[in-house]
Amino acid sequence: MMLDEPTMRLLDGQERLIVRELIKHPRMSDNKIGKITKVPIRTVNRKRKRLEEEGLVHYFTKINYGERGIGIYGSQICYILKFKIGVQLQQVIDEIKAEPKVKSVFGRYILNSFLIERDGHIGLLLIMEGKNHKEITEIFNATILPSLEKNHGAGCVVGIEAIPIIQELRYLHNYLPFINMEHGVIKKNWPNESIFVD
Repeated sequence: MMLDEPTMRLLDGQERLIVRELIKHPRMSDNKIGKITKVPIRTVNRKRKRLEEEGLVHYFTKINYGERGIGIYGSQICYILKFKIGVQLQQVIDEIKAEPKVKSVFGRYILNSFLIERDGHIGLLLIMEGKNHKEITEIFNATILPSLEKNHGAGCVVGIEAIPIIQELRYLHNYLPFINMEHGVIKKNWPNESIFVD
C-alpha cells in the first residue's frame, strides 16, 4: 500500500469559522461554536463530523514532560537520520507499523518523528526526550539504532546528525506556549486574525 496521493480540499467560510474556534479550544462544544460563529448548531455538528471523517481535523492531548511541566524530562535532541540508497519509503512505513517497540519504548522517548528526504535518501527526523542528553544518547544508540538495523539491515543508516533543542517556541502553526497559551488553550484575547487556518 502506497501513501495516499494528496488531494486539494478548500475549507468553506463556515468551516473556517468552526476550525478557528477548535484551534482556540479543541474541547469546545458545537453549541458554543454555533453561538460564537453564528453558524447554526446542526450545521456546526455536521461540518465538524465531516472535517473529522476526512482527516482534516485531529485532536490530541499534549503533556508537558519538561522542567516547566511534570519534570520527568529535562532535555531534547533532534536526530536526523539518512538511510542508505535502496531503503524505500514504503519499506520504512511497513517496518515501523510492524515494530513492537513503536507501542512502548519509542512512545516513551520519541516526542515527534517524521519521514524525510535527505540528499536524495529516505530518512527519519526524530525528536527525542530524556532526563539529560546522556540518557537520550544512550537510548538512541542502545534501542533506536539497533531496531532500525534489525528492520533494514546492518549499516542501513549512513548519516546521523544530532541537534540539541533548547526550547520549544511554536507548534502546529498556531500554538506559542510562552505567548498565546494559558491553561492549555489559546488565550481568549488572542485575535482571530492571528490564527492561521488556510
